[in-house]
Amino acid sequence: MVLTKEYRICMPMTVEEYRIGQLYMIARHSFEQSSGGEGVEVVANEQVNDEINGVGQFTEKRIHLSSHLPYWVQSLIPKIFYVTEKAWNYYPYTITEYTCSFIPKFAISIQTRYEDNNGTTENCLGLTPEELEQREVDFLDIAYDEIKPHHYKEAEDPKFFKSEKTGRGPLVEGWRDTTQPIMCCYKSVSVKFEVWGLQTKVEDYVQGAIREILLLGHRQAFAWMDDWYNMTIEDVREYEREMQAKTNIKLKSTIETAEESKEDKNSNSSVPHTPKTPKSPKSTTSTPTGEGRSWFTWS
Repeated sequence: MVLTKEYRICMPMTVEEYRIGQLYMIARHSFEQSSGGEGVEVVANEQVNDEINGVGQFTEKRIHLSSHLPYWVQSLIPKIFYVTEKAWNYYPYTITEYTCSFIPKFAISIQTRYEDNNGTTENCLGLTPEELEQREVDFLDIAYDEIKPHHYKEAEDPKFFKSEKTGRGPLVEGWRDTTQPIMCCYKSVSVKFEVWGLQTKVEDYVQGAIREILLLGHRQAFAWMDDWYNMTIEDVREYEREMQAKTNIKLKSTIETAEESKEDKNSNSSVPHTPKTPKSPKSTTSTPTGEGRSWFTWS
């Protein structure tokens, strides 16, 4: 059985404000967390047009993370290891897929929708009765859920942060019931790892890692509000391009070495192209075919 959780993350802002803050946070966090050949490499970032969802943005990223994995996972994988993320952003709805060519039976699929409420919509993502029966809902509190000590920064703690530009914060106990404006990020996350003896351990580990990343990223999006609040969508897309270029430079030397080794084994590799959006939410729970497909940031 595929392990599925629905994370609900409330933020003290509107859905339109969140759109800017999320893009800013992902670009900045990816740059800050990339070093020593590990981090997020952007392979593609381009506009797409879908018959059902309309105009959106497609991104493909390689997430190099070997040393960030637990030792029991590191022992199973090659030293040069990455997961590929593919995301279709039709804001306020997104589809994200993560896979790894080295582990073909591993896949993560995420559906996300954003609404201007405090997490009260029971079936925001339109799940089937069977999916609702298996779903586990997890409310994340960016102010009062604990994060790992090595991630903690007082300047990024919503219990202490106050925005100079908006006057929002600090967030007090019960803030999700009293704060305005407020919005909620609904994320249905399915993890599949079909390897006997390791399935439960790996799926539980991945869901835990995703929860930590979501919590940290959304704390930062709020705490960095004064840096992105006056940006337009054009401004943040330009910032995104600049930070992606800088991030790729940080990773360049190690990635080039990995690619040279890969090309020796696969001489007919091609330039990445934009794949079609999965036809339905259910289709994203299967492992995409091909080499080097998808893992997790927090789009």
